[in-house]
Amino acid sequence: MSHSTHDRLVYMANQIGKFFHSQGGDQAVTGVAEHIKKFWDPRMLKTIFAHHDSGGAGLDPAVAEAIGRLKQAAAAKEKA
Repeated sequence: MSHSTHDRLVYMANQIGKFFHSQGGDQAVTGVAEHIKKFWDPRMLKTIFAHHDSGGAGLDPAVAEAIGRLKQAAAAKEKA
């Protein structure tokens, strides 16, 4: 995917993060993770996971943590 696609996904993920920010801490991270899992298609997830793997430039900390959790859950599901 193009660099602009990464930028767009980072922007979208951070917007979700801003929405859940008021919940604070772990609740915000959980909210972001659940929203992305529910509404993003597999191609979007694959792209944001790859971006996260390459350092996650531009991702807000809570968003990066949420994406990390989703990656771990996806990897565990694949192994099961």
